[in-house]
Amino acid sequence: MTAAQLISFARGAPSLDIVDVEGLKAAAVRAFDADPAGVTAYGPAGGYLPLREWIAAKHGVDVDQVLVTNGSLQADAFLFGQLVSAGDRVVVERPTYDRTLANLRSMGAVVHQVSTGPDGIDVEELRALLVSGVRPVLAHLIPNFQNPSGVTLSLEKRRAVLELAREYGFAVFEDDPYVDIRFRGEPLPSMLSLDGSGVVVHASSFTKTVCPGVRVGYLVGPKTVIAEVAAKATSLYISPGMVAQATVHQFCVSGDLEASIKTVRAALAERASVLAGSLRRHLPEARFTEPDGGYFLWVELPEDVDVAAVVPAATERGVAVVKGSDFLLEGGRHALRLAYSAVTVDQIDEGVRRLAEAVASVRG
Repeated sequence: MTAAQLISFARGAPSLDIVDVEGLKAAAVRAFDADPAGVTAYGPAGGYLPLREWIAAKHGVDVDQVLVTNGSLQADAFLFGQLVSAGDRVVVERPTYDRTLANLRSMGAVVHQVSTGPDGIDVEELRALLVSGVRPVLAHLIPNFQNPSGVTLSLEKRRAVLELAREYGFAVFEDDPYVDIRFRGEPLPSMLSLDGSGVVVHASSFTKTVCPGVRVGYLVGPKTVIAEVAAKATSLYISPGMVAQATVHQFCVSGDLEASIKTVRAALAERASVLAGSLRRHLPEARFTEPDGGYFLWVELPEDVDVAAVVPAATERGVAVVKGSDFLLEGGRHALRLAYSAVTVDQIDEGVRRLAEAVASVRG
């Protein structure tokens, strides 16, 4: 089977048909025309100033609370490097983004995973962990359409986590790249906007709303934290990529970003709905929470289904998925993550049909 015939639910990236290639080309031309000196020269480690100003205005903060990064994963790495040392305790969701787990463990952090439900992290489980004497330096949360579970943290739980952070003295890392891809329900206030005491550092990205290739993400946080991270960034790369950041700035200020978000949101809403319907039809025993936005759907299969065997069986049938154990310190043998962002509607039902065949084959 060729790569073109593969149906991939494995990668959280938009398919080319929903990327505004022409808009990005025009934005790049405008960036060079408007600021040739700024685009072609070394820039400040904090990022392209006009884009920082745009982000600051969006979040209602001062510009020196913003640092633009090479994607949101670099924002994660910068913040972990600033706040976490070997032996420090860090709270994350169960399940959580696999690269978050890998990065924290490579740093020598002691990671505590706290269960999530349909409305996000289990606050009482987190409270019990804290009462038991665990003192994390940081809690990493993906509040909207979480990767990999697709669930959204409720407003009540956002406030409860902030109260615990203030009471027990840990920082909250609000990792929020999917927030604008909401296709059902009303948007919730960010934890950053709810925070009155400086415990939150917020990260987001243009990867999910523009395209992955721009590699532009950002951090918003207390001025001291941002300044310290910027100093380390200077030593690391002198200057971030001004061309990409200036192009994104032009894309934002022109209104193209809003149009792109509408396109992505509409396409993913349809794909998520079709995927849920196909799962109900072909894998009726599967359990899942249909997401209100974002890129991912988390599937729990019956206990007699070992996903480690399903993955190669699915690959043989031309469909790619990611096993749930990648997102957990332990467990996840019967779960998998499906990304519906890179598949077109006409591929989804066939992909789930092949997946159901693979599941049936490993059950004997």
